[in-house]
Amino acid sequence: MTLLPEPRENRIYLLRFHRPGAGPRLGVLKGAALVDVTEQIGSLATWLCGSCGRVEQAIAALREIDGDAVALDDLAVQPDQQRPYLLAPVDRQDVWAAGVTYERSREARQQEAIDGGDVYARVYASPRPELFFKAHASGVVGPGQEVGIRHDATWSVPEPELGLVVNPAGEVAGLVIGNDMSSRDIEGENPLYLPQAKIYTASCALGPCILLAPVQERWPELAIRMHIRRDGHTVFTGETHTARIRRSPQELVHYLTRSLAFPDGVVLLTGTGIVPPDEFGLQAGDEISITIDGLGTLENRVKVV
Repeated sequence: MTLLPEPRENRIYLLRFHRPGAGPRLGVLKGAALVDVTEQIGSLATWLCGSCGRVEQAIAALREIDGDAVALDDLAVQPDQQRPYLLAPVDRQDVWAAGVTYERSREARQQEAIDGGDVYARVYASPRPELFFKAHASGVVGPGQEVGIRHDATWSVPEPELGLVVNPAGEVAGLVIGNDMSSRDIEGENPLYLPQAKIYTASCALGPCILLAPVQERWPELAIRMHIRRDGHTVFTGETHTARIRRSPQELVHYLTRSLAFPDGVVLLTGTGIVPPDEFGLQAGDEISITIDGLGTLENRVKVV
């Protein structure tokens, strides 16, 4: 399973997978071993609820759980009738996103905006961040599945992002790779079109797993890389780093959870610092690969929706 991160003894991951005859399952990846903990834990939502006020203890407890072992060599990326395969690592968690958290994103939004994009410059510097709903759990695309570009958009791009997995108490319990698919021409025409540019079928991908780690004031030092292939050839590659995010994790989560409860937890995408050039736009069949240090690789093919 090349999409999963390299095994390390001190790291533990949660992932969701489908098991033939058993349906969706919750697994713990410890080193090179994948253990089915569905019977002991139940669901990701259950685990997140149980981690409230005790994230480190809840993570430590997972290390002690024994269950049915699943061979990683048998784990498929795409749906398979005979083999277990990866699912998006959410069950009842909505996905939200933060915008204009990198200076590169601010620059790109201003360039694409017909009116000069003063609104993006102001939100980048303001105390309150831009936050918007992205997807319900049922609409999230998993590893190896197809992400969408709108049929009525002319300029579509992926946005590779680090995602914070947040429990109902507003505590960060883990990290995940996210792809916030976007229609730049629609948002650029008018910022009020943001929901149409961001929320549509197959516009959000997460995976392949969740690195369990409490995060508060400081970002983990992580490089984020993206490659886009078309007809077997690389047509774009870019890289950024979490050190370039202007706001702290706690700041983003604090504003997201103000006057808004998430009883099953929530995933918050934290913005993109990788923006393809203006002349680039996604096409059906393109292959997007997003890698974050220690989190593995999220791969998806593009389709028109």
